[in-house]
Amino acid sequence: MKIENGIAVVTGAASGIGSALAKELTRRGARAIALVDRSEAVAATAAETRRAGDSPVLHFIGDVTDAAFRRKVFRDVAEQYGPVSICVPAAGITKDSLSVRMNKETGEAEIYPLDTFRTVIEVDFVAPIYWALETVAGIAEARYKRGLKRWNAEQEDVQGVIVFIGSVSSQGNKGQIAYSASKAGLEGAAATLTKEATFYGIRCGVIHPGWTDTPMVRALGEEFIRKNVLPSTQLGRLIRPEEIADAICFMITNSAVTGQLWADAGWHAPAA
Repeated sequence: MKIENGIAVVTGAASGIGSALAKELTRRGARAIALVDRSEAVAATAAETRRAGDSPVLHFIGDVTDAAFRRKVFRDVAEQYGPVSICVPAAGITKDSLSVRMNKETGEAEIYPLDTFRTVIEVDFVAPIYWALETVAGIAEARYKRGLKRWNAEQEDVQGVIVFIGSVSSQGNKGQIAYSASKAGLEGAAATLTKEATFYGIRCGVIHPGWTDTPMVRALGEEFIRKNVLPSTQLGRLIRPEEIADAICFMITNSAVTGQLWADAGWHAPAA
């Protein structure tokens, strides 16, 4: 898969990994890039991305869990540049808390709120899958219109690539029952899509970043990072978003890469 021929959609693009990836894709000459985020800051990211390279850059502000919004993004991109061929649904949230904790005042156990669990699952698990499925659908329809059926590896280049953003938390992490479940679930989704979407020439994989220097991680506080993250990280620092962006581009361009790539900087969750 050549990034120069790629039409990319990146969600969660206003900051962090999504923002770094957008700039890396334009530096590598993507044919067009669509940046998606619920924050209006994505407009500033789009402007920075345009300055980083020559790729046309669109930006969309909306809720990644909204099906109508998702379809509009793909429709607008396809009308201007053709079907999306690179999809990296990087939008994510954390709402951390112990699964069950005792209330010392009442003596009752408090269970992680169901509504909160569902919110995290919608953003971190369901939404990425459906952005990926929209990518597959667009390529499938374009091939059908050209009279093409099963992808022929000997006669055609790779038609598309989907990279899910997993996490080292997919292996389990204290206080992250919903987030960890979402990221682990993406592994099964990617494995299934790998088997199905190959019919259309589309690869799918998951990158599992370790603790990366993003607003989401910084929001945990410097003391938490210093005490609970850095001591268990062989690299001795937070991973830079640009390092994860480079790893994602490796997954996009190397046709032998499917499955999972761990970019964890040697971090392993403590036993307790």
